[in-house]
Amino acid sequence: MALITVEKLSVRYGAHTVLHHVDMVIEPGEIVTIVGPNGSGKTSLLRAIIGATRPCAGQVSLKPGLKIGYVPQKLHVDPTLPISVERFMRLTDPVSRRQCVEALESAGVPDLLQRQMSQLSGGQFQRVLLARALINRPDILLLDEATQGLDQRGSASFYQQIEAVRRETGCAILMISHELHVVMSASDRVICLNGHVCCEGSPAVVASAPEYRALFGTGTGGALALYRHEHDHNHDHDHDASTQEAAE
Repeated sequence: MALITVEKLSVRYGAHTVLHHVDMVIEPGEIVTIVGPNGSGKTSLLRAIIGATRPCAGQVSLKPGLKIGYVPQKLHVDPTLPISVERFMRLTDPVSRRQCVEALESAGVPDLLQRQMSQLSGGQFQRVLLARALINRPDILLLDEATQGLDQRGSASFYQQIEAVRRETGCAILMISHELHVVMSASDRVICLNGHVCCEGSPAVVASAPEYRALFGTGTGGALALYRHEHDHNHDHDHDASTQEAAE
């Protein structure tokens, strides 16, 4: 049974329709990436899925009992607030220290439990947000441009960690990203959105689709191939070192 089914979804803000008749299905265990230009309705689609935005037409159906983990685009924590990573992760849920540690391990940052949130780098902060989303063992992770503000190496490392999470937990992942050459290499399926679904399929199929090229040009194809080559050939040797360094 599908985890999420979106049928003929339309979203309007005032007189402006940002999504029109969007159909989408997310199956268990798959990594799906939504790409599209600014203003294409990507975040509105995620907000409709989690119930934060009410559609003007169509519907979103969730598998009964579906557990969702959400990693936002950004989260502001007052730097003067003395709060440890452990306390931050336990703010809204009565979870044990062991659960916190296991979630941080899954996010690739097992040693941050007692670190102050204000002392974290950008990469470490995003890993903590990922750990917090994983703490209740979700069936699906939703990520809204979760590498915003990270450099390319940090982004690549983060998405490699997402692949590891899927391997270890089996959870599905639905993510939004503007980093086409990095994120598409981590995806089973890509949905290109521009107010409606322009095209969808495997990364290679979407990268060669006329609708995709009309929006993004042809330059990302070479970058995608280069990243795939480096990722496939160097991942086994360099993953542990590059992940730790990028997280720092």
